[in-house]
Amino acid sequence: QVRLVESGGGPVQTGDSLRLSCAASGRALSTYVMAWFRQTPGKEREFVAGISRTSQITDYADSVKGRFTISRDNAKNTVYLQMSVLKPEDTAVYSCAAAPMVDNWPRLSNYESWGQGTQVTVSS
Repeated sequence: QVRLVESGGGPVQTGDSLRLSCAASGRALSTYVMAWFRQTPGKEREFVAGISRTSQITDYADSVKGRFTISRDNAKNTVYLQMSVLKPEDTAVYSCAAAPMVDNWPRLSNYESWGQGTQVTVSS
């Protein structure tokens, strides 16, 4: 399995931008479909964005469309989540996840590796 480590989270204000990174090690990132999820206390993990192995296909939750952009650099073994126009409801722990393939982006069972997560806190 690939090992994933997120970074880039922190406290920001409404309307700010932030870029999260997910660094992979142990196996080539190019062999995986990648996604970002987020979770707040007491709630289920929520799909945020996904990207295919060669970046040809991306998908986003309705709540972040037009504000978040997922990208990847397979040469650097890194996936990114560019977040803009942040809102307090975006506050969560953001985790990246890797899957050999997905039939449904939000389906948690597709993903075989998860990072520990990075906290994003958006204040009003």
